[in-house]
This record gives sequence, structure tokens and C-alpha cells, in this order.
Amino acid sequence: MTITALSVPPTDTEIDHWWAVLAAARTADLPGTAPPSRTEVAGALRVPSVRGRSLYWATEEAVASLVLFTDGTNDHTAFLDELTVRPDARRRGVGAALWERAREELLADGRTSVATEADLGGAGQAFAESVGFENVLSMAWYAQDVREARWAQGARAAKEGAAPTPPGYELHCWPGPVPDAWARAAAVAHGAMEDAPSGELDQRIQTWTPERLHAAQRKILDRGGALTTVAAVTPDGEVAAYTELVLPDPAGPRALQYDTVVVPAHRGHGLGRTVKLRMLAEAATRHPDLRTIATSVADDNTPMLAVNAALGYRRERGVGYFQLRL
Repeated sequence: MTITALSVPPTDTEIDHWWAVLAAARTADLPGTAPPSRTEVAGALRVPSVRGRSLYWATEEAVASLVLFTDGTNDHTAFLDELTVRPDARRRGVGAALWERAREELLADGRTSVATEADLGGAGQAFAESVGFENVLSMAWYAQDVREARWAQGARAAKEGAAPTPPGYELHCWPGPVPDAWARAAAVAHGAMEDAPSGELDQRIQTWTPERLHAAQRKILDRGGALTTVAAVTPDGEVAAYTELVLPDPAGPRALQYDTVVVPAHRGHGLGRTVKLRMLAEAATRHPDLRTIATSVADDNTPMLAVNAALGYRRERGVGYFQLRL
């Protein structure tokens, strides 16, 4: 078995191989769920993480990627972003060989832990546990049918009257990066993610700055994706709540709802539901071919689970953050 590092930047042939492995695995492991598009795969390989040094390896049957964080806060840990083996090549030691290559890199770089994400009950969980990973944060993916949601919200609005924005707040919508004038306030609001459930995950929350916020948002666009932020703001210029919608491939049928955050001082006013409803309307207008919005939520994040249930999100599958102490 030959393990090779991808070229920098990767060639079209390398991208096609990576895409084929992921598509085969997704089709086998999650029937009925569309695999990532080539645009999404190419973007992820050509534009590395802004949080650290990205490494990519491949064999004829499998692919793996690792992010060694260099953000000054998490330089002790890393994230195994991908380790996927084609279904017809599993249980032959291919995944173990790629993991050993990644482990050697982790130890050589002085890392003391590594995390990864895997679907619960699937091949990813079984492999992760076989090499010593433990589930430190149980979550689940939830999905909303945009067309069904539009119909349901429209019917409810016609019956009950459209829900107004809570008094004292104004909604702003920002396609692409948050405007410079709002970047500092938005970065402060991102800091409210510190109290989101994180289990025993060894990653620490890094301080958000306008520069870091814009770098993360530009990465999405540089990878070929689309980004929209909806925020509830106060008269004195504070971002009280926000939600982000990302289309990894703007031509694709599926979007990801990234963070939805309500700053602690502004909770209890329905702002989480308000920004999500506005985002749904924006998505329907800006992306008419969009069919599904998916998001992941920790099992013990009761407030967000309640908001999502009220908006029609349905649980797709369980997922966990798995961690290994090296």
C-alpha cells in the first residue's frame, strides 16, 4: 500500500479521486443523502483551514486529512477532518495505515490530543473506537425541508399574523462577509459561543476579532461557497443575536446553518427563532433551488433544540465528537 501526500495545490486528478472516495462512502453509509459535490470537495482541498496547518494523504482506496491548529490557543491539539475508506476496501488495514500516518505526524509535532467527528452507529464510530477514541460530545444532525417550511410558515402567518421583530431590535441581513462597520460587534457576539455545550472536548474557544471573523468568512467564499448572516441588532450598535447560512456549493440543493447565537443578556426574547425565520425567508429568495437546510446541535442544548423543533427541523442522525489523548 502506498500513502501519498497531495500536491500543493492538488491536481484535478487528485481532486477527482478524493471526490470519488467520499461519494462512494456517503452513498453506502447514508443512503438518500446527497454526497458532497465536486465544487465542495475541490474548494476544501484547494483552500486550507485558517485555523492551522492542513495535511492531506491518499491511497488508491482511501483519503485522510488532518488540521494541526496554530491559532495560539489550541496548538496542543488537532482535528482529524477526514479519514474515509471506500466501502469495498474496508477491513483490509487501509484506514489503520492512514491513521498511523496521521498519528506519527501528531506525535512528531508534539500534540497531546486529537478529535474527530463521526456518525453514531456507523463505520466511522466503530473505527474511531477501535483505535482508542472516546465520544466526548453527543450531537445530532437536523434537517429542514425549505419548501415545506415555507408553506408551513406561510400558513401559520396567514392564520395568526406575521410575528414581528421583538421590540428594541432591528434585523440586518449581510450576504458575504459581515460589513466592516459591523465586524467588531459581530466578533463580540461570536464570543457568546463560549457557553455552548462542548462536553470534554480539549479544544478551547479562541478570542474572536474582526480579522479572525473575516478570515473565516473569506475561506467559505474562496472555497466557492456562499454565505449569508442575519443579525438582530440594538439601537446602540450591539449584535444581540445572529445566524449564519452557508452553501458549500451554491448550485447544490443543501445548505448548512452554522452558528445560531443569542448573546446572554438578550435571551428570553425569541431572537433565536426570529433570526432563523428571517434566514429561511432570505434563503428561499436568494437560493430558489435550495431544498434542505441542515444543522448540528448538541444533545444537551435544550433551548436550541426547542427552537429548531418549532421551526420544523427533523432529526436526521446522531453524531459525536470523538477524542483521543495521545
